[in-house]
Amino acid sequence: MTSSPKASVDREQIYQWVQNLLNPETREQSLAELSKKRELVPDLAPLLWHSFGTITALLQEIIAIYPLISPPQLTAQQSNSVCNALALLQCVASHQETRSYFLMANIPLFLYPFLHTTSKLRQFEYLRLTSLGVVGALVKPDDKEVIQFLLNTEIIPLLLRIMEHGSELSKTVATFILQKILLDDHGLAYICYTYERFKSVTSVLQSMVDSLVREPSGRLLKHVVRCYLRLTDNPRAKEALNRTLMPEQLKDGSINKMIKQMITAPKDGCKCCSAISAIPKTPHNSFNSLTMDTYDTLYPFCQKTSLHWIQITLDSVVSNNESIFISQTYQ
Repeated sequence: MTSSPKASVDREQIYQWVQNLLNPETREQSLAELSKKRELVPDLAPLLWHSFGTITALLQEIIAIYPLISPPQLTAQQSNSVCNALALLQCVASHQETRSYFLMANIPLFLYPFLHTTSKLRQFEYLRLTSLGVVGALVKPDDKEVIQFLLNTEIIPLLLRIMEHGSELSKTVATFILQKILLDDHGLAYICYTYERFKSVTSVLQSMVDSLVREPSGRLLKHVVRCYLRLTDNPRAKEALNRTLMPEQLKDGSINKMIKQMITAPKDGCKCCSAISAIPKTPHNSFNSLTMDTYDTLYPFCQKTSLHWIQITLDSVVSNNESIFISQTYQ
């Protein structure tokens, strides 16, 4: 069956837009059009990667705004154009055929200056979100090569800062990326290799739990809980969490109300409430000043309480195959 004339015209238009990326005068419009059509062209990533000068043009668009980051002078139009370029790089990062090339060229490092920004202006927030979207596209397929690459960069400190100080959506994407790193055995070992690394991660997670009690967010809580659950797969991390580092809110029921609000099925809500009420209550701050003798006595109980609570939370909140959508352009 032959292609329709309309499909042929569309394909030729895609080629023309890709070619127009090489011309600074036509680049902005081509970026916008290709960004809109990227999901309709399955082989757009290989096309972008193997077209002469295209990736260089995208990187030029990104590098051009570095001087506008500090002090913050970026306009909405400039941010929007770069976000479109980042959307095309996300397409390349997520494609199986081009992902390895993307890493070998160290292209994620060109995005890190955007993750360093702290301005609350809308144009900077979109820039951070779209950059996180590129990294999120890399980690989504559970590729060990990707995790190893990221662990050799400064991605962990950047994620932690965004998780602590970013907007709800940027926190959610950053926590998702951290979760994917933790789910890899090398990633878990890396974070738990020293107490300082482990403590820096759990301190931020604790801060997020504190804020979630005040400002509930189901999608963010899901990823925070998954991070805690994965940390318990490391014996030393599991012991530290059960001693002093498990958030009180995950043990004393402070977060119960938020969980009930997020449960839509009545039978699931009843099941969750029954399970929570069955958890033995621990004395306030009982984990903060344990002697080794006391800890050895209470360890099985502490382990059951903390980990059981996490599993209940996970079962109650997590929905399967939920995807994170990041808007690449201003609405």
